[in-house]
Amino acid sequence: MMLREKYGIPSDSIITIAGTVGVGKSTMTKALAEGLGFRTSFEKVDTNPYLDQFYKDFQRWSFHLQIYFLAERFKEQKKIFEYGGGFIQDRSIYEDTGIFAKMHYEKGTMTKVDYETYTSLFEAMVMTPYFPHPDLLIYLEGSIDDILDRIKERGRPMEQQTPVEYWQEMHGRYEYWINNFNACPVLRININEYDVVQDSGSIEPIIQKIAHFMEQTKRLKSPVKI
Repeated sequence: MMLREKYGIPSDSIITIAGTVGVGKSTMTKALAEGLGFRTSFEKVDTNPYLDQFYKDFQRWSFHLQIYFLAERFKEQKKIFEYGGGFIQDRSIYEDTGIFAKMHYEKGTMTKVDYETYTSLFEAMVMTPYFPHPDLLIYLEGSIDDILDRIKERGRPMEQQTPVEYWQEMHGRYEYWINNFNACPVLRININEYDVVQDSGSIEPIIQKIAHFMEQTKRLKSPVKI
């Protein structure tokens, strides 16, 4: 019996994985998709026409990059719901505006006019009753030391050259963002509670926790019968 059926997770569920760089979103996406028999949705980095220019000149290309991400994530979200659900999504559409665009504006690498244009477009597209929000957002969390260890372990050259202060700031921004997030239900999972790379069986307790959380959330949303 598939774990989805064992724990009663609806086959049309949309689950989004969120968390800072290095926390293991892609690994969790793959493990959950395999355990539940769901499709995956990953960020398309290789086809991004602005990424290289952005890293060379943040101020010139930050607005272009964020608009591109917004459009691509919006299209992906629509596609997922047109399929009828059954997806695990790596990274949410909400992180772009709540963390990255906001950070560029506050650091001066995005103008006030561009930031206001971007956030206005985001709110018109996403923060409405008509946008298909996920059934659940899983937030992967850990201490900054745990995150730095993971970044070091996976050894990506660009990340190794990035100052530790950047990761510390990003960690803090993610914590602030998730503490104020309310677009859909949030389940927090600490990265020290599992190791799906070394122990594939550790995904089952997570799926059980997801099922319990979704059932509790469903009950809270149900109208009270008089």
